[in-house]
Amino acid sequence: MKAVKAYAAQSADQPLAPYQLDRREPGPGDVEIKILYCGVCHSDIHTARNEWGATMYPVVPGHEIVGKITRVGEGVSQFKVGDTVGVGCFVDSCGHCQNCIEHQEQYCEEGVSQTYNSFLQDKKTITYGGYSTHIVVTEKFVLRIPDNLPLEKVAPLLCAGITTYSPLRHWNVKKDDKVAVVGLGGLGHMAVKLAASMGADVTVLSRSPEKEKDAKGLGAHHFELTTDPSTVKKLSSHFNFIIDTVSAHHDYNTYLAMLATDGVMVVVGAPPKPSEVSAFNLIFGRRTLAGSLVGGIQQTQEMLDYCGAHQITSDVEVISIDQINEAYERTLAGDVHYRFVIDMASLA
Repeated sequence: MKAVKAYAAQSADQPLAPYQLDRREPGPGDVEIKILYCGVCHSDIHTARNEWGATMYPVVPGHEIVGKITRVGEGVSQFKVGDTVGVGCFVDSCGHCQNCIEHQEQYCEEGVSQTYNSFLQDKKTITYGGYSTHIVVTEKFVLRIPDNLPLEKVAPLLCAGITTYSPLRHWNVKKDDKVAVVGLGGLGHMAVKLAASMGADVTVLSRSPEKEKDAKGLGAHHFELTTDPSTVKKLSSHFNFIIDTVSAHHDYNTYLAMLATDGVMVVVGAPPKPSEVSAFNLIFGRRTLAGSLVGGIQQTQEMLDYCGAHQITSDVEVISIDQINEAYERTLAGDVHYRFVIDMASLA
């Protein structure tokens, strides 16, 4: 075992603080990664504060990881020491269920091993995430990072990027489709960039008028205020596809009414409370309300390669690890453009 420095939450009502954890030695098929950057996802906050009710303390968050391989285990064939790599939202799966066979490990029928606050496939070893100096991961769940992108701006692609890329690809968003992005935060700004790069006609739906300039700077063609009652009426039955990125409680019905016939609204934000949905908003227009997790490893690599080819990265603010609690509060207040990323050299 190797002792590494980390930051952890010890309880729901305590700030994150320095912590030491033990990482396993690289076994057959494992790689050890020195973490250079780790993005801060809203899921980190939900988990640290036990807002989803399943946190195992102490918890070390972080699943947007970019770093350099420092050691490889026997039999590793895809990577070597010195490679620049990434780790996303999960680190293992059963490998033999139908979803795993179809490269949809995120939906592993026996339970995917998430990067933190989860169990490895032995169902007893707890996982700890990227707010740490090193991590050890089986090579099948390690991703290659395009060498033409700045690493600190790549880190959020491992969650925010793939979370929005996956549904856009699954529902075959294409040129001239009318796409709406609900919310312009960490997920929303990536949805705008990706949908616009695919040729869609992109509208940002927001409650904040001050976000219009940023929305159009990110590639949105239109901006509409949902606080204006005329907006819902004007956009009734308008969009082919809506991607809802908001993690706070809100009314899905407002946006469902904006879908055209056979339109799809995909939820990727995860509000802590259930939302009521009117059946009539689905029945009239044959509309679909769906959810989407991240993508599998194969699709995540596809997304990274796509972003490399199209020069797409996340807009970030780099912080040191001792600023993490302030970053959580600023994230909740919407005071970040558009993703905090921790420079893990500050923990060394």
